[in-house]
Amino acid sequence: MTVLVEKSPDVFIAPGPIASIGAAEIELLKDALARSTKGRVRVNLHPDAADTLHEMFIVLSRDSYIRPHRHAGKSEAFHVVYGEVDVVIFEDDGSLREVVKLGEGMPDRAFYYRMSQPFFHTLNIRSELLVVHEITNGPFVQGGTEFAAFAPEEGAPTADVWRRELAARLEAMS
Repeated sequence: MTVLVEKSPDVFIAPGPIASIGAAEIELLKDALARSTKGRVRVNLHPDAADTLHEMFIVLSRDSYIRPHRHAGKSEAFHVVYGEVDVVIFEDDGSLREVVKLGEGMPDRAFYYRMSQPFFHTLNIRSELLVVHEITNGPFVQGGTEFAAFAPEEGAPTADVWRRELAARLEAMS
């Protein structure tokens, strides 16, 4: 069992050269999620922002808003541990490019995806709770994430409306 260290209310670190994540650590993240203002918490398994490989377990609530964004020069992969989510990929103008349907243990959904080009993307979380293992290449560069102009900023009064409208559009497509 790995003892997680709280870096901030939304971020934990798994220190040391060997880390393991199990039910106890996910429960700790779920407890932290109940206090989160962002609707998401994570545990970093990489030692620091300069590491060349970043691995995280992220727990998100259904109403978490992830502003569409992209990362130049980075790949991103998700493995769904628990829950159901649509990874929504956009063209630069905000039109839908693709929807990757993911879910843990669901025959009609994949449980893993990888994106190796810098497309704008967001998450449409379909379950009450989502747990994903995310892998991306480092290092983390402050300001290296480009946010889509076609979607509101996180925390903006219109962000939740935008998220719900996107969910309704995706539901109508299903």
